[in-house]
Amino acid sequence: MKEILTGVLDSLGQAYWIKLDTSQPSCTYYFGPFLTVAEAKTAKAGYIEDLMNEGSVGLKVEIKRCKPSELTVFDEMGETMDFNPVPVRS
Repeated sequence: MKEILTGVLDSLGQAYWIKLDTSQPSCTYYFGPFLTVAEAKTAKAGYIEDLMNEGSVGLKVEIKRCKPSELTVFDEMGETMDFNPVPVRS
């Protein structure tokens, strides 16, 4: 039931997403969707750790309601990579 509600909210642009900007490399990453801001806050540490382990620096995190069109945006190259969203399941 939770996945259905999250999917409905996501289709309306009302699900929560973690927006992670890095300065090196210059990228924006979106992780989600999440049903609640609390779920997103709980998950964000894992995403931050993964990016730091990959050598990313200058991380800026924002949790917001949105509907990203691309999940990864490479600012340096002006490119976007559209990965299939992987919904978070509890």
